[in-house]
Amino acid sequence: MDRLAEHYFNLEVLATYGPTILGGLWVTLGTAVAVVGLGIGFGLLLAVVLAARLPVLRQLVTVWVELFRTLPQLAVIIVLYFGLPYAGLTLSPFWATVIALGAVLSAFAAEIFRSSIQALPAGQWDAAKALGFRFTGTFFLVILPQAVRLAVPLLTNRAIAITKGTALGTAVSLPELLGRAQSAMAIAANPSPLTLAAALYLVLFLPLVIASRWLETTRVTPR
Repeated sequence: MDRLAEHYFNLEVLATYGPTILGGLWVTLGTAVAVVGLGIGFGLLLAVVLAARLPVLRQLVTVWVELFRTLPQLAVIIVLYFGLPYAGLTLSPFWATVIALGAVLSAFAAEIFRSSIQALPAGQWDAAKALGFRFTGTFFLVILPQAVRLAVPLLTNRAIAITKGTALGTAVSLPELLGRAQSAMAIAANPSPLTLAAALYLVLFLPLVIASRWLETTRVTPR
């Protein structure tokens, strides 16, 4: 037990590198919030375009969704950070990570919103039409609010899975939590910084996982 504590819970190492690792936590948190906001917001916009049934735009959205659901997240980050400068556009590590992960999340979010819209009974459309609503009013006032409610549990699960990919930002020198912990581990020749990073990931994501489970058990399906 003493050797285990020495290697994974070394208080001296944790005291030395703890502040640096905590700084990485705030970078991870800021990146995660930006990814979720961009990904879900743009995904909702893509779902609205799909619902509008405009052939050309639907095809473009379908290409976007299939492309970013297929590509590895790390590959997207690297292409944006190292490839765009050749086109005259340079992104910081933060924005390269946010845009890449946001694009991936938007593809999954669009599919989740689309399936939630399709899951609603056809009677919802018919009832709104009988009350004199046109397509736009029916969609935004009747259909979309219910679809968003249905989509929340799935969106929460997917957002958690993708935002954990902020650790991939280390590939483009993003000073996030895991990257700082790995650097500290290499300097100290002790894995205790990774233990702290793992504990901070639990603090950050465990409440979201619990909330997601709760949302799944309390979800009410529209009739």
